[in-house]
Amino acid sequence: MQDDLLFDRPLVEKYDRPGPRYTSYPTAPQFHAAFAEDDYRAAAERSNQAQMPKPLSVYVHIPFCKSLCYYCACNKIITHNTERAAEYLEWLKQEIGVQGALFDESRRMTQLHLGGGTPTYLSNAQLGELMAALDEAFHFAPPAEREFSLEVDPRTVTPEQIHELHALGFNRLSFGVQDFDRAVQEAVNRLQSEEQVVELIQAARDAGFQSVSVDLIYGLPLQTVASFDTTLTKIIALAPDRIATYSYAHLPELFKAQRLIRPEDMPPPERKLELLELTIRRLTEAGYVYIGMDHFALPDDELSLARENGTLQRNFQGYSTHADCDLIGLGITSIGKVGDTYSQNVKETAQYQHRLEQGQLPVFRGYRLSDDDRLRRDVINALMCHNHIDFATIEAAHGIVFRDYFADALEELEEMAADGLLAIREGEIEVLPTGRLMMRNAAMAFDAYLAKSQGRYSRTV
Repeated sequence: MQDDLLFDRPLVEKYDRPGPRYTSYPTAPQFHAAFAEDDYRAAAERSNQAQMPKPLSVYVHIPFCKSLCYYCACNKIITHNTERAAEYLEWLKQEIGVQGALFDESRRMTQLHLGGGTPTYLSNAQLGELMAALDEAFHFAPPAEREFSLEVDPRTVTPEQIHELHALGFNRLSFGVQDFDRAVQEAVNRLQSEEQVVELIQAARDAGFQSVSVDLIYGLPLQTVASFDTTLTKIIALAPDRIATYSYAHLPELFKAQRLIRPEDMPPPERKLELLELTIRRLTEAGYVYIGMDHFALPDDELSLARENGTLQRNFQGYSTHADCDLIGLGITSIGKVGDTYSQNVKETAQYQHRLEQGQLPVFRGYRLSDDDRLRRDVINALMCHNHIDFATIEAAHGIVFRDYFADALEELEEMAADGLLAIREGEIEVLPTGRLMMRNAAMAFDAYLAKSQGRYSRTV
């Protein structure tokens, strides 16, 4: 096991509690409806007038799926009526045009991510229409500067279509595998063969994709240490560039689909920790680098290199190698980050269509950061991306005395320091190898809203 990640079972159990994932700070429960379309337009204008306007990143939400995966907590529409997707695409292209007009033509799109739902619910011809609309509105950066990715359900594409996706301009793929075990797949209603995945990953490599990622979930019904070990062995043999291993949050009271999972099939809490320990051991022994949160990457992958050289970023799309961009969210439920604001689109397709019919942006809530928010965001990002906070850097950027401003947070972190999870020194905080799995716990000490937040969060480990 690499020397920068250690699994201490008693400490993991002690600190495994609900908490934010910090893809943003403040987190989504702080967004409010008082932030409206005019606030978003003003933020876009301010971003254009910045001394050095940022490049653009775009997230597009494609909500459609042909079948229901019982574990899924995403915003999705289950339908075999492909006309609904065709209609949605037309409205999406309209939003793209309106959004594109808000940003100066000199600002290039360097980052694109299609998520869902199932982005490959759209045909490759429809995805071609979408890419053309995006290029016209936002102006793609040169190919060498792009990070264009999409999530792929292996059940929805052929090897030939993988080659076509590369021709459309995508250079990164993320395959949703979750688990190869047949009993587990049946328990969550997601049947796909190992052969399908192997064939598609090979097609992605043949097509020239720069990065191939695989998503796994531990803690699913009927999973055992032995069965998941078999899945990990098969995934390691495929050698994807990146592996995301998500902890399944079973919240049937919140997500209706999860009520279809039989309670007696759910693994006990101690099983999840056994699966996590197994995953860390197997992946690090296979040479993968722990990036943070749920993510692992091969040593020569861009994420690993960014972690080493200090340029790793974190946003709503997870970890990224690109410099901080203005993020534009397109489609229902999408979240954006433009300048010093966050914004989120409406959640229902009828509302989305109505807003666009009225010539309005479909923004329904958001948030503008205060000086204190920006300060705390920088501190939390330093922890989540670099496992280290340099007091002098924060003090110079924000005009504070770190130990005075964050006296309460430092006091709160003393217990983690006493447990050997982090070191609090004269001018820095460093997350130690045993504490890397608990970085969210450390970040929570700097969250000014957590005590009064109404959000429901996944467990930190």
